[in-house]
Amino acid sequence: MATNWQTAVSERQMGERRKFAASLSLDKAATWIVLVPVAFFFVYPLWKLIALSVQTEAGLGLRYFAEVLANARTWEAVGHTITAAGLSTLISIGLGVSLAWLCAYTDIRGKAAIHALALLPLLIPSYVMTLAWTQLAGPQGVLNRAASWLAGGPVELWNVYGLDGIVVVMGLTHYPLVYMLTLSVLYRIPKELEWAAHSSGASARTVFARVTLPLALPGIAGGGLLAFISGLDNFGIPAFLGIPENIAVLSTLIYEEVIGFGPSAFARAAVLSVLLGVIALAGTGLQWGLLRKSRVDQTSAEDKSIRRSLGKHRLAVEIAVGGFLLVTSVLPLLSMAANAFVKAYGLPFVPENLTWKHFAFVLFDHAGTRGAIGNSLMLASMAGVLCVVTGTLFAYWRIHKPSAAGKAMEGVVALPYALPGMVLGLAMILTWIEPIPGWQPGVYGTVWLILIAYVTRFLILQVKSSTVSIMQVGKEVEEAARINGGRFWTRWRRILLPLYAPGMATGLFLVFLTAFTELTISSLLWTSGSETIGVVIFSFEQAGSTTYSTALSTVIVVAILLALAGGSLWKRYWQRRIER
Repeated sequence: MATNWQTAVSERQMGERRKFAASLSLDKAATWIVLVPVAFFFVYPLWKLIALSVQTEAGLGLRYFAEVLANARTWEAVGHTITAAGLSTLISIGLGVSLAWLCAYTDIRGKAAIHALALLPLLIPSYVMTLAWTQLAGPQGVLNRAASWLAGGPVELWNVYGLDGIVVVMGLTHYPLVYMLTLSVLYRIPKELEWAAHSSGASARTVFARVTLPLALPGIAGGGLLAFISGLDNFGIPAFLGIPENIAVLSTLIYEEVIGFGPSAFARAAVLSVLLGVIALAGTGLQWGLLRKSRVDQTSAEDKSIRRSLGKHRLAVEIAVGGFLLVTSVLPLLSMAANAFVKAYGLPFVPENLTWKHFAFVLFDHAGTRGAIGNSLMLASMAGVLCVVTGTLFAYWRIHKPSAAGKAMEGVVALPYALPGMVLGLAMILTWIEPIPGWQPGVYGTVWLILIAYVTRFLILQVKSSTVSIMQVGKEVEEAARINGGRFWTRWRRILLPLYAPGMATGLFLVFLTAFTELTISSLLWTSGSETIGVVIFSFEQAGSTTYSTALSTVIVVAILLALAGGSLWKRYWQRRIER
């Protein structure tokens, strides 16, 4: 009897060991299944880029670094890059923190409208906003023409072309990043701490400097880093405003090297990309140093109660904020749209000078534009679908099978989005010309290389969005379905997908919208027949066809606003469906 009992126990233990070993082997297999594509698509291209920068005819060496660093134009571009990114970040921080504090703590009216208008420069592609600013503050822009009319002679209030224009437009384009992150942090700062400081006799300025600002530093530093990285990454603003004035930054200098097709053009561009990446990593290190010294003492719940009354100054503050948003978010777009309707650039906006022919040309007559719209729609749709599938599965595996390897791979997936787009674009070229020695898949020079680059760059947006939804659904929900006999695909189709849908849809929308209007990567990877909307607008502007570039940009702005409205309606519908 005892022997039978011992045998049964031994068999049960052996069965449990076999199950554990099988589970362990499956986990290892899953890890390798994720690791291999992550290494190939996200690490290998950057390694190829770095390897090219130190590869010479005689072997490894720093010859190209010496050539590039000895060129005065390189240091001029480095100075312009740091100046533009640094000063525009300071502008973004000043505007973003001020507006966030007003919306979070004061009794200013119209907060919903302020929020919508403040986010508009972030939602519209930066090169479109830049084009809008050229129509508002260019030599023949609305402001200078109005000033000349009032003065009775030629007057130039400000010319947006040049380094100062790059700094200002970058700051006005990226301040919503600081605004959003700072606003979220301010809502979570306990108001009791501020009340305690006030009751101890501290002035409002002292409370802000000694209590509010240190506690809000994580949001400010995070937003500031995003603004700085966006400044380094941005190609459209310095290309539109700097190239006409012969002012180069590293992103435009890389572009010039690649399209120059010299004997060592790619090697020199690789060196410039390494320099740009080092500057980006230095900015990340600065943020890490700031956050180490910051204090974190926040409530988990948002507190949107009014903490400061503007009193008799409220109307003046509201007029100032409204005027600022009108001039920076609305007026440039209206100026751009108005220019798209005039028969020729520079003519006054009067009825006899208006026409629809520019819109008809870019939408129906110009084959390149029609092809670019089709390419952008196809690329954005396919990138969105691929990202929503792979990103959601990666996030699911990352959460349900937590490990150090998974955390490291998530960081690797985020790397292409953290690095400037020009760096990734060049890495894609170097990788897919010949991914493996002797194998040329024929991807280079086609629209499919742009698709691979889009998925590589924007996958992290989907991973982060899906992760939020997956973490909100407890593991017990899936476990209950499994116990009741639900197979893997049945659990996903009937239970998990409906619950994960909001986060998946948010990520899909972000990827689609970002890919649809992308310019930086496309400017390096496009060839004849694979043009995107951003490339066509850039080409129109470079050729001096401003009325065509503004007409196409106006169409894109209208399409984006309609897409945002549709997304908002879908979100309300889904929330009502869940509440039922």
